[in-house]
Amino acid sequence: MVRSPVHVRDVYEDDAEALQAIWHDFAVEPSRPTGPEASLDQIRRAIRRLQTTASERLLVAVVDGSPIGVAHLRRAPLSPIHDEEAVHVGYLHVLSGYRRRGVGRQLLDRAADWAEEKDSTHIVASVAATARDANRFLARLGLSQVAVVRASTVAQLRSKLAAAGVKPQTSNVVAVRRLMRSSHRRTWEAPGLTPQSRLGR
Repeated sequence: MVRSPVHVRDVYEDDAEALQAIWHDFAVEPSRPTGPEASLDQIRRAIRRLQTTASERLLVAVVDGSPIGVAHLRRAPLSPIHDEEAVHVGYLHVLSGYRRRGVGRQLLDRAADWAEEKDSTHIVASVAATARDANRFLARLGLSQVAVVRASTVAQLRSKLAAAGVKPQTSNVVAVRRLMRSSHRRTWEAPGLTPQSRLGR
């Protein structure tokens, strides 16, 4: 069977529906904290933003005119203390019916092209720790594991911190300010002491 060629390009606003389908396929896989379902309007706004952001790109792999794979690229420092810049690849996903056809390789090849074009020295790819196929795929390409990325909602993190007895720093600041105001009021309200008499002391 002759397979149609795969073409990799930047996302267009007309790709919104196909991108929504890819995102849904990505989100239903286990251990993927991707957030709530995105509407077509949200996706179109995101595409417009990405088209005008110099440090980000959203690539789509296209077969017969339809996007079947995606990769988000972002240029950022390799670490907070390094001058070198890296291209960070996230949300790398190919629809299940189009896997093992070199689509992921072509997406990463374009990421490497962009890194070389921008003099970025490294590629950093993030995938779910439980995504065995994706991790094996990246390992075969020479990407070693350097970290495990975990995610949570802010509300869930706050709940866990509170259960562990950790008070947010902002709460401590508020408590100190209240204590200072209370102490100030008690000083002025001492028996026989008025603001005028205090100033005259």
